[in-house]
Amino acid sequence: MKKQKKEFYVIVDNVRSLENIGSIFRTADALGVTKIFLCGISGKAPIGETQENFLTRKGAIASKTALGAEDSVLFEYCESMTRLLRYLRAPRNDDGTKREKIQIVALEQDKKAINYTKLKPRFPLALILGNEVTGASKKVLTLCDKIIELPMHGKKESLNVAVSFGIAGYEINKFRK
Repeated sequence: MKKQKKEFYVIVDNVRSLENIGSIFRTADALGVTKIFLCGISGKAPIGETQENFLTRKGAIASKTALGAEDSVLFEYCESMTRLLRYLRAPRNDDGTKREKIQIVALEQDKKAINYTKLKPRFPLALILGNEVTGASKKVLTLCDKIIELPMHGKKESLNVAVSFGIAGYEINKFRK
């Protein structure tokens, strides 16, 4: 795997399907994503089990779909999406060193959204993937620098969240070289 120079984070917000979580991990591995942040109900471990064990134990649904990518992609669970976004936007790291501003982009259908091919990504970049049914919340969208969407030409309003991530992720990755 080639090391990517520009940081690319994925924020998974309230994605309930562990099959989708596993697919997102597998695609993130293929893209060389820096880190995945799982927020809200996304892959949350049941009481009594550690987050890492829940997603990586042999036989787990996410593990079956990810095919080992859960071992190669860094990830962290963050209960509050808005707290995570505030942290990522902070001008300094926990140790006080200056941080480069992270561009926050949501992949969501919204009246303010632009076609995903029109995005001019600036790195470091964090891409938000919202819930399979309700998408990213309006509050989260107000905290984003950009909102991108995939054009839909058929009768369905949207694609599966993991499929959408694959399409948008590869487009964003073109700019990481």
